[in-house]
Amino acid sequence: MAPSCRSCEQPKLQPILSLGKTPLANSLLTESELNVPEETYPLDLVFCGSCSLVQITEVVPPEKLFSEYLYFSSFSDAMVAHARNLTQRLIETRSLNSTSLVIEIASNDGYLLQHYQQSGVPVLGIEPATNIASVAIERGIDTLNEFFGEALARRLNGESRFADVIHAHNVMAHVADLNGFIHGINQVLKDEGVAVIEVPYVRDMIEGVEFDTIYHEHLCYFSLSSVASLVKRHSMHVTDVEHVPIHGGTLRIFIQKEGHGSVSSRVSDVLANEKTLEMDRLAYYSNFATRVEKLKAELVQLLESLKQAGKSIVVYGASAKGSTLLNYFGLGKDQLDYVVDRSTVKQGRYTPGTHLLIDSPERLLIDQPDYVLLLTWNFADEILAQQAEYRSRGGQFIIPIPTLRVVQ
Repeated sequence: MAPSCRSCEQPKLQPILSLGKTPLANSLLTESELNVPEETYPLDLVFCGSCSLVQITEVVPPEKLFSEYLYFSSFSDAMVAHARNLTQRLIETRSLNSTSLVIEIASNDGYLLQHYQQSGVPVLGIEPATNIASVAIERGIDTLNEFFGEALARRLNGESRFADVIHAHNVMAHVADLNGFIHGINQVLKDEGVAVIEVPYVRDMIEGVEFDTIYHEHLCYFSLSSVASLVKRHSMHVTDVEHVPIHGGTLRIFIQKEGHGSVSSRVSDVLANEKTLEMDRLAYYSNFATRVEKLKAELVQLLESLKQAGKSIVVYGASAKGSTLLNYFGLGKDQLDYVVDRSTVKQGRYTPGTHLLIDSPERLLIDQPDYVLLLTWNFADEILAQQAEYRSRGGQFIIPIPTLRVVQ
């Protein structure tokens, strides 16, 4: 059990859900590793009654999680489009030009920064995964292969490398030292600059039973209230917020230094709504575990009845969220034949814990399985469109979250 809250350091964290001990969700296996015992770690979700931050208790060393990483953002058309739209908007609204600097923390393969660079805006990526940073550098994106924190922030500050815009998309949830992270942003942001932070919204997770977003990389699950409390500690404030649909529901939060930036009415609206829902109280989260168990019973029963009827079932998406669902629900080779994924770096490997072979989506048209369990349900529209031919031949998708349904 974590001794205290990662944000406000208050003790007495209250349990919400335990997913037992699971393997690391992105640790895909090679064939030679299949007979080697996998490391597993507790996956327990808790709530801080002081600052309302939802978090897991276990911290796996980041070097073990991120030094080599198999998630490349550019394999998702939706992610690239999401990035392009945002960057074009910020170039216009912030009047960015060749004298500006945009920094992205956890910049992946340059999927976002490339849009700035193509518009003539200087960029700097910070990416800890060596294999992914190398891809970004090959694409001409200036990238530091390092973890972002106070030490790197001090160095950039000392070099007078100050940013007009800092992006931190789907990274703050991975950070154990939240206070060091926000302090570091403060150190590298220009006085008039803005940091754009995207985090999966804990409200969507709870209300949509999105328990599969819980894995060891995701240490924290944020509300706007918990982020506002965190940044205030470091002389910063939330100036705007947007609720965007990507990843099953994301908060896009704009933070600036105190005394800079006018505050949108959306900020007070969201904070008031969270207060009305009592998201700052344990009761809001109390029936989450029961609803997860109900989903488990429904999905397992559906898959087993299909197998008994002689139907073939495969999986789409060798994702981290898929790993959480398969391992906690006890699904594997008894119900599922293999996994397909568009990412070529995942193909030929095996899923952690469940040891299902990962192949390319083209195999769906070769084998024409009866059903596909879609574990990357957050990209359902994109994937269903890509698989139009498989579906036209009678193939059906099972989408487990937010509500279990079969797409004819």
